[in-house]
Amino acid sequence: MAEKVLVLLGSPRKKGNSALLAGEIIRGAKTAGAAGESVYLHGKKIAPCNSCYACQKEKSRGCAIQDDMQDIYGKLLDADAWVIASPVYWFTMSAQTKLFMDRLFALPAYAKNPFSGRRIAIAMTYGGEDPFDSGCVNAFRTFQDAFGYVGATIVGYVYGSAMGAGEILSQRKKMKEAFELGKKLVSG
Repeated sequence: MAEKVLVLLGSPRKKGNSALLAGEIIRGAKTAGAAGESVYLHGKKIAPCNSCYACQKEKSRGCAIQDDMQDIYGKLLDADAWVIASPVYWFTMSAQTKLFMDRLFALPAYAKNPFSGRRIAIAMTYGGEDPFDSGCVNAFRTFQDAFGYVGATIVGYVYGSAMGAGEILSQRKKMKEAFELGKKLVSG
């Protein structure tokens, strides 16, 4: 059972649609007994990976870049499960989310097998008519490929079309899906 869930919000809007879906996921997780914490990636100083490979060297002390990601690495390791929420921007995840994803490359420098057994839920929103022509599936493939490669488990996805801030709240079925995903994320 996942006892601690870390929510990573990749939208510049704190009350945007992807954040609202993530909020329902964490609400579901809390009803199943988990504690939750959220990190808004927007506004954090997260530099792109500079491909120095310092994090991959024997006896590495972690990522050579000293920025806000250092604090996030600790939170990632402390959590049993993660929720990653992002709007679709230009046919994939937001830039904030992509920077975070790229910097996960260094996570193994902080703990042995940090992805193994990790449970992950993904929440995405987009302005198009469906997940294919909006580019949402491009982001899904990135998450699937990356987390599959490192041995993490994507427990599920919740996604929906909503352009205006808060619009997703009117989609009760999507909000219920998010809530149920939160319970599943925690209970297995």
